[in-house]
Amino acid sequence: MKTIRNIILAALAVLLLVPCVQAQDLPRFKKMVKQLSSAKYQGRGYARDGVRKAGAYIAREFEKSGVDEVTMQPFTLNINTFCGNMEMWADGKKLKAGYDFSMREYSPGAHGTYPVYHVDTANFDADRLFADLARPEYANCFVCCEFWFTYKHRAAFSKLQKAGECTNAGLLYEWTSPIKFYKAYGEKVVDKPIIWVTPEAIAGVKSIKVNIDNEFLPNYQTENVIAKVNGRRHDGCYVFTAHYDHLGNLGKKVYYPGANDNASGTAAIITLAKYYAENQPEYDMYFIAFSGEDANLRGSTWFAEHPVVPLNQIRYLFNLDMIGDNNPVQYCEVSDAGMPKYEVFEAVNRAHGLFKALNRGELAANSDHYPFATRGVPCIFLENQEGDAFPYYHTPADNMKTVKFDSYIPVFKLVTSFIEQDVK
Repeated sequence: MKTIRNIILAALAVLLLVPCVQAQDLPRFKKMVKQLSSAKYQGRGYARDGVRKAGAYIAREFEKSGVDEVTMQPFTLNINTFCGNMEMWADGKKLKAGYDFSMREYSPGAHGTYPVYHVDTANFDADRLFADLARPEYANCFVCCEFWFTYKHRAAFSKLQKAGECTNAGLLYEWTSPIKFYKAYGEKVVDKPIIWVTPEAIAGVKSIKVNIDNEFLPNYQTENVIAKVNGRRHDGCYVFTAHYDHLGNLGKKVYYPGANDNASGTAAIITLAKYYAENQPEYDMYFIAFSGEDANLRGSTWFAEHPVVPLNQIRYLFNLDMIGDNNPVQYCEVSDAGMPKYEVFEAVNRAHGLFKALNRGELAANSDHYPFATRGVPCIFLENQEGDAFPYYHTPADNMKTVKFDSYIPVFKLVTSFIEQDVK
């Protein structure tokens, strides 16, 4: 009898668990992450309209989820892109784009063969650097230096980016593998090319040959995708956000899939939209897939300046970015206006055993919560850092092979349970 009883109890437990698992819809979540990170969308960037194709796909997925309304909020941005030739040789050895080297986002293209000047960081002297570069053998060279050293001495190295300041042709910034690619300051193009390169690829190299194209796109139109689920009350709302844009292309063959960053967050807000469409909430719910995040928070800033709902009606905003990982500790940032309710998140996390801990960091302009935080909106930023997928963000290896799905259900439960407590 005891065995039969245990079997019955176990069966009941499974039956009780099924609605919870179905609500979080893990299979659909995985399917959308796979789709958004596929070659069809070419890294959800601008040069090949991957971001527009992704925006249309997201709108269709919101509609499938049964939301009450889907709208597109257009805006424009200026962006530098690299979708043409992307070739580099170091002392005759061909380097691999996206792995041995990538581009600084505001770099022009470069074509030709150039000597390399390696900066002596152990005995650095800015005056001696400029004197060396004035010598005939270093005319039209590329200056090579470890990136963080150039950042520390940016007053000197910024001159090397400007025409007329020095005879160097460009710069090589050393960055440890895996090499990263960024777009945050790609709204301009500087005078000289700047190439990120791994120390292993450039160590001791005397000359480089490059064949690199850029294309600057002024006033490129893209869209925020906004879905709404009507609540029983309309005197307040909750907002879920995630950016769907990514880095796009690095040359003709390399693209950045962005499975973790941020197909994961985008897929999550779509499954959350379905959950609330099937379970009418107390308050209106908005789900916003932002474009332009990797181009310095352009989409979220535009929305904050042109909101479709008054910002003072937002009871809480949840920004999900890079939740496709497996760290049992969940990183978060909270706005000043959101701090009075932060203890609710901690209580929910403890009660449900979702993460070992919530690690709250200092508020920063690192994702789409920030334009809202600076405008007094209660909000939390959730990002799963330092897991097995984290090292691959902003690299071509952020794909379905490296993305993890461990944090999706705990994040889903954390935010939905918070709202359940908040409306009581």
